[in-house]
Amino acid sequence: MDSQHWRATITAAQSGDRQALDELVAGWLPLVYNIVGRALNGHADVDDVVQETMLRAVDNLGSLRDPDSFRSWLVAIAMRQIRDRARRRTADPLPEAPAADFAELTVLRLQLEGQRREVAEAARWLDDEDRQLLSLWWLEVAGELTRRELAAAVGITRQHAAVRVQRMKERLETSRGIVRALDGACPDLRELTGRWDGRPDSVWRKRLARHIRGCGYCGDTPESVVPAERLLVGIALVPLPVGFTLSLAFGGKTAVAATSAGWSAKLLGALTKPAVAMTAGATIVAGGAYVVTQPPDAPPPRAAVTPTATATSERPPSSAPPAPEPSPSVTKKADQYGTVVDAVDRAPDPDARPAALPRRPESGLTSTGGPKAVMQHRGDSVTLTGQGYVLVRWQISPKYRPGALVMPSWTGLKGRLFHVASGGWRRMDDPLPGAPNGYATGMGGPAIGWAVLPPGTQQMWQNEYFYLDGTVTLTQNERGCDYGLTVFPSSWEAVDKDVNEGPEQGAIRYGLVRDTGTDSAPVPQYVTRSTPADPATVPQRSRV
Repeated sequence: MDSQHWRATITAAQSGDRQALDELVAGWLPLVYNIVGRALNGHADVDDVVQETMLRAVDNLGSLRDPDSFRSWLVAIAMRQIRDRARRRTADPLPEAPAADFAELTVLRLQLEGQRREVAEAARWLDDEDRQLLSLWWLEVAGELTRRELAAAVGITRQHAAVRVQRMKERLETSRGIVRALDGACPDLRELTGRWDGRPDSVWRKRLARHIRGCGYCGDTPESVVPAERLLVGIALVPLPVGFTLSLAFGGKTAVAATSAGWSAKLLGALTKPAVAMTAGATIVAGGAYVVTQPPDAPPPRAAVTPTATATSERPPSSAPPAPEPSPSVTKKADQYGTVVDAVDRAPDPDARPAALPRRPESGLTSTGGPKAVMQHRGDSVTLTGQGYVLVRWQISPKYRPGALVMPSWTGLKGRLFHVASGGWRRMDDPLPGAPNGYATGMGGPAIGWAVLPPGTQQMWQNEYFYLDGTVTLTQNERGCDYGLTVFPSSWEAVDKDVNEGPEQGAIRYGLVRDTGTDSAPVPQYVTRSTPADPATVPQRSRV
């Protein structure tokens, strides 16, 4: 929600723009549903809590002063509704129907297997407070929330959040061990659970954990256990279930349909208040399809957005999706270049000398960030213009926040852009000399978690060099794992020295030259000539 488009959308919704409010509802309902669903483990109250959250968000949207804080504000509302529901709940709640189990729904809808399935099922064994935190942490690792937003939603500092998350992860790992053990064939465990009613709770979690610690059979893990954060990277939001209906409806047939679907008169009444002047309805229906019901004089609706159970992190839809790259059938052949795109590659031998670096023309580059642009936060950007080389230096920090690494992107390209070399004396997944215990590589380690690249993304080096002839904007898209970029206009001499003189400086390896000296040289993986509302939506490309 850091882009100019989303700020404008929120501002428009606050002013009564019905399409803007429709867009917010359609974009953020899946996130709210996932937070509430995991926190309550699919209890029958999930629909009510989601409804109350969206009602309060719509009803109080006018009070939001900073559009950039919309997501953390919405998540905080959801967490307050979850806590309020817990305070209202009776001391002896009714048993939950198996069909309402959110862990089971997660497994089925996202087709999770192996250790990913184990993590989802382990959530059943957590206490309410831990499960609420897991609902946020899961989305943080998946790149849907930031640690700052997680801390704000819980109402604690980032430092305290780190401690709380670490303790929750420890109990989650214990619960994963219980799930593995219950799938095994230990006769002692079978005898121990003979009096168990099958419902996970804290008492049985402690009993089973004690058994596992002292049992050679149950405590012997047959395979290496992957940290939960690595398993959760790339898992999509659970799609809204078939039959789930959220109707922000006003008048006529839409209101009747909403009432018949079980929505309260309180919701319909509140949504007709002047606080958000609306005349159209927005409905999320079976499977997550977004349908807009509008009067005849209303403008055409936005395109439908249907969440799917893919293995990538989903983001709220944008009303202005990135324009597709020109296809060969409609583009002049002379306009295409860079048909050899960067791809996943193996690290070269440390002693392998790089190829010769072709020299390209340099008239100089200007940068909106000056000679050293530091980009530490999502949405930070720098625009480069001219003809010459540019260095992008990486600093990945999984020790602060591990998880999915959402790659930076190059947008609004005019001219040509090539990936010419990689240097800095190490790839980011190289071992770090003298690193603390468990901090294995620049991409993380067992003790702190890992930075995980999107599937198909090439592993970056500490220094990545590019050649630009034209203008382009580079945007930092941090959503999951913490990282920073520093951008320097550079020169051929600096690039050549970096990739060739590394070992003399006590480096891990020589650099790598990618430039062919022709238009078939690689282009960055995440580059487009369009200017999307959210630069993080730029997909991997094969040509420009």
